[in-house]
This record gives sequence, C-alpha cells and structure tokens, in this order.
Amino acid sequence: MDAKKTANSVTSSEWLSRNIPERLDPAITAEVERLLAGRTRNIRLNSKLADLFRERSWPQASKIIRAWFMWVAVIDALALGINMLLLPADIVWKMLFPASIVPPVAVTTAVVFVELPSLWMKRVLILSGLFAILVSLAFWGYDAGAEFYERHLTIMLFVAVTAIIIFPVQIEFAVAIGAFAMGLYMTFQLRNPNITIGSALSDFLFFSIGVIATVAARRTANILAHKTFLLELRDRSRLADLIDANKRLEFLAGTDPLTGVANRRSMSESLDRFWTESSNKTRQVAILMCDIDHFKRLNDSLGHAEGDRSLVEVANIIRRCLRDGIDQVSRYGGEEFLVMLPGSGERDAVTVAERIRSEVEAAALPNPTSGVIPYVTVSIGIAVASPDTEVISTEKLQHRADMALYRAKENGRNRSVVYRSDIGEG
Repeated sequence: MDAKKTANSVTSSEWLSRNIPERLDPAITAEVERLLAGRTRNIRLNSKLADLFRERSWPQASKIIRAWFMWVAVIDALALGINMLLLPADIVWKMLFPASIVPPVAVTTAVVFVELPSLWMKRVLILSGLFAILVSLAFWGYDAGAEFYERHLTIMLFVAVTAIIIFPVQIEFAVAIGAFAMGLYMTFQLRNPNITIGSALSDFLFFSIGVIATVAARRTANILAHKTFLLELRDRSRLADLIDANKRLEFLAGTDPLTGVANRRSMSESLDRFWTESSNKTRQVAILMCDIDHFKRLNDSLGHAEGDRSLVEVANIIRRCLRDGIDQVSRYGGEEFLVMLPGSGERDAVTVAERIRSEVEAAALPNPTSGVIPYVTVSIGIAVASPDTEVISTEKLQHRADMALYRAKENGRNRSVVYRSDIGEG
C-alpha cells in the first residue's frame, strides 16, 4: 500500500511509525561518525562494528580463501609433474613424499572449510592447513638437498607472503602466518649444510624485512577496508534519513493537518487511480459525502477551537467505521468528508453511512445552537457506480453524492440519502 492510500486510514503518528526505514543502532551510528572524524590510521572497530563487518565481508573472503587453497593444490601438482620430467630420478624420489602432501592438504582444507559451522573453527582450519603446506614445502627442499634446499625455502616464504596478501583476514592472522614462516625458514636455514650461520642470519633479516612490509601492507589494506565499510554505513544512515524525510513530506502533502486523514488532493488522486486501473473497471464503488450539520453555528457559539475538536472527532469516527486499507476518507472541504468504498454496492454503502451517522450522534459532541439536536450530527449523501448499470466519471459520481447530500439536508439533516434519478443531476 502506498503512502497516499495509507494516509486515508491511519493517523499521521501511526503511519509514520509503520513507514520509518530500518536504521542502525544510534550507538553504532555515533561510533561510525567518531571513527570517520579521526585519522584513518587510527580506525579500530569495536565489537559491534567488527561483527557487522564480518557479516558483510566474510562470504567474499571465504570464496577467496577457498580459491587460494585450490590453486595451491593445482600449482603444486603441476610443479611436481614438471620436476618428475626434468630432474634425475633420485632427486624426484627424495622430494616426492613432502611434495605429495600439499595437494591433499590444500584440497581437504578448501572442502572442509565450507562445512564447518563456526567462524573460529574455520580460522583454526585455515591456519592449520596453511602451516601444513608451509612445512611440506620446507621439507621438500630439505629432502631434495643441494640447490633445491634454499630454493624451496624461498618458495615457502613466497607462498606465505601470497597468503598474507590475498587472505582478507585480521591482522593477527597475517602476523601469525609471517611469524610461522620466518621461524620455519630460520630453523631450516640453520641446518642448511651449504651456507654459514652468518649467511643464514643475513638471509633471515633480508626476508624478514619483506615479510614485515607485507604484514604492514595487509594492515593498511584492512584499515582501508574498514574505512570503506564505515563510509557505507554512514551513507546507509544518511539514506535512511533522506527516505524518512521524503516519506514524511509525501505523507504530509496528502494529509489534512488538522484531522490527520487524507486531504482533497490525495482523495482526487486515489479516485482517479481507481478509475484508470483496468482491474477496477468491472468493480462497483460507492461514494459518501458527509457534512457536519450547522457547523457555522457551532463555530459561532462555541468558538473555532471547539469546531476544530469536533472535526477531529468526526474524522476519527468515520475512520473507525471503515475497512482498514480498503476504504478511504478525506477532508474534502471545511466541514465535509468524502469517503470512497471500493467494491461496495448500495446496501453496504447505506450500512456504512448509517453507522457513521449514528456513531457521530452517539458521541454527543456539543452543538447547542444546531437546528437538529444540541449535538453534532452529520448528513450523508450516497452515490453508487456499478458496471452492471452504467459507467460514469469520477466527477459525475461525486456530483451525485453531493446532490444526495443536498436532499438529506432538505429533508431535515442527520440522515443519509441515496442518489436516485428523481433527485436530478443539477
């Protein structure tokens, strides 16, 4: 149901409460603004923001991580196949066992990763699988010996660095990967018979600088990702404010400010829309024109404040008598209300009109100078359009309801009259 239709059947406060967009928690919004107001390098997500960030980013991160493990398996298998073709058999047999561990470990990690239920279990599996791959690569060079020793330790560091760069994970993960890789590198280099301890330490320092720089880059990438996320949250909050403001303006533009029901413009648009929709061309519709009897006398005797109060009460009574979300009411003039009853024939329209009239009278709103009774009453004109009899325009149907209202006033007021052909079109 659009804003104009809803405005006809609920008060402004009820409508606004139903149509305000979903918003972020005010505390989260305030924290987002605080972080964005500071320096980018100082951005640190609190627990709530971190949870939101993981919820948004983890599905994509999971795909990247799984793809990385699958590619490691493929590349390792290709490398092993090439070595078997190019290297002597005795060298191949030495590196076969550690090399053959990597593909099943990588594939198993990628497959099981999808099935694990909790995030912490996934993280443990990622690190375990990665560490197993790094150890296998290190032993690959260790078992092969000679020039393959240091070469495969370098390959092991390269794999660790690619993981740090590609895995969009927390900085603690990147530090753990880098520390494990460098520790593994140093352990095997100290056992390398082909180099001195000094060379091993020199190589360790050289590669440590690269790993540290990679971890720092990962941290910067994480911070920028967090900032992008915060900007998205701020835009979402501002968009919600804008949508809210637009909805309020749209509602207020079609609402009578005193009574809270639709205004004349909104009802005219609703009637035109009903008439132009093809699905309604075979439906009947009834129009009620309701007018407060001797309203000028009420204003003159009790003042305009009391007159306004009576208008509000009558509008509320009419609204209570209608089908919520189907029938529509608007304040059509100073003391006139127009009601549209889609799908209602003459009998239903008369029932609704009499319910409105009797409940207004029962409310006993004061109108001491009324010529009917010393309370507020309404006269109602009823017009019905049915495709079984004739097809008429919106304006003509409203005019007929107005003619019937005029006849109700002529006949003594505080009554409802159905338009008949003997009343005339005027």
